[in-house]
Amino acid sequence: GTRDILGLWIEGTEGAKFWMKVFNDLKTRGVADILIAVTDGLKGMPEALEAVFPATTLQTCIVHLIRNSLDYASWKYRKALAGAIKPIYTAPSAEAAQAELDAFEQGPWGQKFPTVVAAWRRAWDRVIPFFAFPSPIRRVIYTTNAIESINARLRKIIKTRGHFPSDEAATKLIWLALRNITADWGRAAKDWKAAMNQFAILYEDRFTDHRLK
Repeated sequence: GTRDILGLWIEGTEGAKFWMKVFNDLKTRGVADILIAVTDGLKGMPEALEAVFPATTLQTCIVHLIRNSLDYASWKYRKALAGAIKPIYTAPSAEAAQAELDAFEQGPWGQKFPTVVAAWRRAWDRVIPFFAFPSPIRRVIYTTNAIESINARLRKIIKTRGHFPSDEAATKLIWLALRNITADWGRAAKDWKAAMNQFAILYEDRFTDHRLK
């Protein structure tokens, strides 16, 4: 399993039209299929994925959902709130997770933070695909932290530079930064071996055919 950055796009606004352009570009350049897309609720992405790669499973980043939930609480409550949420996303199945969410809503923390319950329910359709996967795959798709780490490094570089005279100048700097970042990617993705076997079972030809090419 290897990590890679497949493109760099600069746009003034984010939405379905932008993501449609991104996915069509990837498809034109040879991306035949996307098994799972893990996102943090990016606007317009579900619609664009459905149009270009309709077989893709769209999964909400669980870590982002947890962080967003904790944002509703003051620091003194966050540790306890995190513990109360944990049974939801560690449940063995979607049905068990739904029961845990219902229990959380009826419990003291759900009563104290109804906005947290509402946030999980709004995202639920994009949360439950997670529970269909075995543990090895869950560990791979649990979070978008790998991308967040890249974004943090890019933000630092951009902030240091400050002003850019044009989009082209910004693109060149970001491209050079990404090249330096990916140069450090010598190891296989964490937990990939165990996940790979599960992908082969769950996705069959969609996974194995492209691995052999």
